[in-house]
Amino acid sequence: MGVDLSDLVVAKDLEPRDLMGRTVAVDAYNAIYQFLSVIRQPDGTPLMDPRGRITSHLEGLLNRNANLVEMGLRPAYVFDGIPPERKEATVRERRERRESALRDWERAKAEGDIKRAYSKASQSSRITNEIVESARILLTHLGLPVVQAPEEGEAQSAYMCAKGDVWASASQDFDSLLFGAPRLVRNLTLAGRRKMPGREEYKEVRMQLIDRQETLSTLGLDGPQLVDLCILMGTDFNPGIAGVGPKKALKLIKQYGTLAGALQALGVDDPDMLEVRDIFLDFERTDDYKLVWKPPDRQKVLAMLCGEYGFSEKRVNGALDKFASGKKDQMRLDMF
Repeated sequence: MGVDLSDLVVAKDLEPRDLMGRTVAVDAYNAIYQFLSVIRQPDGTPLMDPRGRITSHLEGLLNRNANLVEMGLRPAYVFDGIPPERKEATVRERRERRESALRDWERAKAEGDIKRAYSKASQSSRITNEIVESARILLTHLGLPVVQAPEEGEAQSAYMCAKGDVWASASQDFDSLLFGAPRLVRNLTLAGRRKMPGREEYKEVRMQLIDRQETLSTLGLDGPQLVDLCILMGTDFNPGIAGVGPKKALKLIKQYGTLAGALQALGVDDPDMLEVRDIFLDFERTDDYKLVWKPPDRQKVLAMLCGEYGFSEKRVNGALDKFASGKKDQMRLDMF
């Protein structure tokens, strides 16, 4: 799921009060995938309605957004469009891994290995057209903006952030930084006390803010060089160089200045890797979106979640009450 820059970026913990009055563009597919992976029964079975339709993502979108809006944040959700051709190999590999995990999950359940079953079930999560459409409908009923990206949702989120239309991009992946997002929020949809799979143990997951310019200054790189570093490591669009991790990639780019220089020093002749730069530096984006936040349509949310999917009316109303109590009128001093 994207390039791993956790060993290189400068990350700071965020408190709920830090998000008051902020607007954030959320990578919708990334958030939905997290809900599908985490919101499951002990044996790994996802939440489902009486008709057998998966509802883990709807549960997550309702409750997490209720908490976010209550703390004063205004999220907008950006959905992926058509993936770039260069991502086809990555998409195929992920599909194969999910299918393998699904087989392992069924085997672990049959053997009574609950811990392994939950782990494999989380890895088998997949986003279907039905899941995407139901998520879009629910978000619209909740009064949250939905943006359609032409290609990568993270690229569109980064573009909106760079324009100043939102304060930050939100995703578990680091690709937003490569696409130029000034700020990236991680763990936005996962923060809180989480139970460890298969164990009676919990861990605290905290929201984090990564400032792109601070990270670049700390590393001594510019934006294109950060892209070059990641291409050496491997991205969703290329496999990278064997044996080159974050620290070695950083050393190579600082020593030789560019991806081309690093590849020449390594004796690697791969024109395709040079072309990957354009995916991050000259990506498809759109200005065809409106960021308008509205109060939830309570009747439509209840009709969808309770009438169609069998949710508890009491629980749904409780979540909707949080939207109504959101800190809408409180302004940040640094917004003036």
